[in-house]
This record gives sequence, structure tokens and C-alpha cells, in this order.
Amino acid sequence: MDVTLQLTRYPGLDDRITILRAADEVDAVFVRTKRFNVLVDTLATPALCRQALDLLAGQMAGRPLLVVNSHMDWDHFWGNAALDRQVPIIAHGKAIDRLSDPAAREILAEKQQEARFDAVELIAPTITFDGESMVVHGGDLTLKLIHTPGHTPDHIAVWIPEIRTCLAVDTVEHPIPEVWSSDPADLSALIASLNRIRDLKADYVVLAHGQTAAPAVVDANLHYFATLRDRVDGLTNTERNDAGLADRDGLRLQDLVTVPRDMSAETRAFYERCHQSNIAAMLAARNAGIDPFREPAND
Repeated sequence: MDVTLQLTRYPGLDDRITILRAADEVDAVFVRTKRFNVLVDTLATPALCRQALDLLAGQMAGRPLLVVNSHMDWDHFWGNAALDRQVPIIAHGKAIDRLSDPAAREILAEKQQEARFDAVELIAPTITFDGESMVVHGGDLTLKLIHTPGHTPDHIAVWIPEIRTCLAVDTVEHPIPEVWSSDPADLSALIASLNRIRDLKADYVVLAHGQTAAPAVVDANLHYFATLRDRVDGLTNTERNDAGLADRDGLRLQDLVTVPRDMSAETRAFYERCHQSNIAAMLAARNAGIDPFREPAND
């Protein structure tokens, strides 16, 4: 697969924000502040990351570079190997846990059957934070790194209040995001993270997948999960045990969201798998008597 990188922007988005689009694979984001250049995600390969830095050279103006790894999914951080080892890489503390899992190297070995991943090394973040958030003060812009788990345990979004822009990465996705596992806690976490981003009342919500910055996608994602919950609730116990629920009328992906007509067959198949994962998580939650939209009670 040959991926071409281009710089782009959304209409009305502050000109200190640049989107780095690796075809249909993923979008990374560059933020130019008074004190720092901030790259949110390094794309899927060192070659793509180097290409991104070359394309951005005219905007960097000698300011130091900071990198944010939004989460340890291969398409977001495998470009880390292209960075000078002095460049700080910031992530949530749970990112280190994911990198320590043997699955991280198993995924790399599998992907390296494709030649473009030959140069990938798993380069870990150098600065991590625990808890809810960390703030980078850029002088003119403030970047609040917000822990938004659910899609993955380590996921963070970036809120820039001065320009009311949220870099939501994979927490918000068009047409749907995917939950980390079938554990009801992960589904509850994803819905809570979506609500947290919605409550920011951002003017722009920049996605890594879906090529949009429309805030309405957040509500659409929440509506998808609410509709899925209600339709799963309406099933009998026998129907809930049907292995083909994702193909059942009323529970198919196209029954819950509008699937773009120009979506490729490969991308459509990917989101069908995401939908199946979300159904499994919703079934697990409902079988456990858990409403994933309800905040857990404090002890």
C-alpha cells in the first residue's frame, strides 16, 4: 500500500492548526504555538513522519518540537522512530503498559510482512502523565491533554480552549468509534469520554478518521450507542445469543448510522467489524445489568 501525505485545513479552523492527511489511513495534527511546535501523532511509519516534518519546515520557525502520542495504535505512533531522540514525546501513563504487552510486538511482526513497515521501531513516550489531564502552555495557545479512555485505555484528546478546538483523535469517529473490548467498563468509559468531549462545546472537533471537524459527529456517535443500547434491550434472551446480530434487520450498521456512499469496500468492512465489537460490548453490558450511559455511583 502506497500512502501519500498532504497538508490540509478545514474551513474556518485557526491557521495555527494544520492537518497531516495520510490518504484514508489516518490524520495527524500540527499545532503552531508561540513557544512550541506540537505534533499530535507521528503517523504509521518513520518515512511518513519524516515527510510530515519536511512539509512543515516552513511553519516551524526555530521553535522546539513537542510530540503527543494520542495512543499506542500503530497508525498513530509508529512514526516515532523518525524523531530526533531529544524530542519529548508525551503520552498517558497507560501507553507504557500497552507497549509492555507482547501484543505490541506481535502486531509489529505481522505488519512488517508489508515492506513499508520495515523501518518501524517501537519508540516509547519519554514523558507520561497519570490521572485526568496534563496542560502544555504554548504562550498564545493552551493544549490540555485529556485522558479519554474507552477506544483504548491510554487514549488522550487535546482541548485548545482559546480557539475552541478539540483534537478528538479516535474517541470520536465518522461513522462510528470502536470500543476497546467487550468489558462493559470499556464501553462505559468510551461513552463517558464522548460526553466529556461533547460538554466542551467545541466549535471544531478534529478527527483522525473520517476527515471532518464537525462537532455534530460527537452527538451522532452518542446517538449510535444509545440506539444500539435500546435495540439490544428490545431483544429476547434467545435473540441476544444469535451470533449473527450484526446482520439482523434493525441492528445492521446501515440501520444505525448513515454510511457514506463513497466509502471504499475495505473501509466499509473495517467499520462493520467495529460495529460487531460494539454490539458484543453492549450485549455484555446489558447481560450484566449495566447501563453504559449511567455514571457509576460513588461509594
